[in-house]
Amino acid sequence: MRIPRIFTEQNLLSGEQIELEEAASHHLSKVLRMQAGRELILFNGAGGEFAATIHEVNKKHVIVSVQEHSAENRESPLELELAIGISRGERFEWVLQKATELGVTKITPLITERTEVKVNGDRQEKMHDRWQHILISACEQCQRNLLPQLSAPIQIFDWLPSVNSDLRFVLHHRDSKTLPAEQKPQNVTLLIGPEGGLSESEIEQALAKNFNALTLGPRVLRTETAPVAAISLVQYLWGDF
Repeated sequence: MRIPRIFTEQNLLSGEQIELEEAASHHLSKVLRMQAGRELILFNGAGGEFAATIHEVNKKHVIVSVQEHSAENRESPLELELAIGISRGERFEWVLQKATELGVTKITPLITERTEVKVNGDRQEKMHDRWQHILISACEQCQRNLLPQLSAPIQIFDWLPSVNSDLRFVLHHRDSKTLPAEQKPQNVTLLIGPEGGLSESEIEQALAKNFNALTLGPRVLRTETAPVAAISLVQYLWGDF
C-alpha cells in the first residue's frame, strides 16, 4: 500500500511528536481513514523528508511520531523558471500542477496585455493561497520535497528587466527557431503567454531583453499545452529527463 506524503509548515525533528494541521489531519482521518500505527512521510519544504508513524487520531487532529530523516529532494540539476500569463480558471491551475511535477524551480504569474483575469487586492491574496495549495498537493504526489517558488503576479514589463538566466526563451509560434541542444545552461527561463498569446510589443520587448524566440513545431499550442511541451524538452536536453 502506498505511503501517504504529507506537507506541514512545522519544524521537523527526529524523535519528536507533532500535531498535524487541520487540513492534513482531516485528509488522513476522514478521507483516508487511517488509524494509529500507519506509516507516513512528512516534508516541510526545508529539504529532505521524514519517515513518520501516526501516534493518535482524535476528533480534530492527528498526532504523529517523527522518525528518521532522508536528504533526498528529487530536484532537477537545472534551475528552471516558468513565467506565464495568467489564464482563466482550471487552465492555469492545471499548468501549476504539471509544471511542479515536471520539476520547475520557480513560477512567475504574469499580467499581460491579453490577460483576462482580474488580479487585485483580496482576490490576489486568495488566488495566491489557492495556487500555493496546488503546488503543495503536486509535491505530495510527485515526491518533491522542495516547493517551487511561487512569485506574486507581476506586470510583464516590470518583470522582464529582472531576468538574468543563462538562457531565456519566449514562445513564438510565428518563428522557426528551436532549442540549441549543444548549450549547457545552469538556469533557463521560459516565457509563455495567456490565451491569445503575447502581443507583438511584448515579444519585441522580450527579444530586446536577450530572450530567444522559440517555436514548438508547426501547430499552435494552447496556453496549458505549451508549457508542458516546453518544460519537457528543456528537462530532456539539460535537466534530468
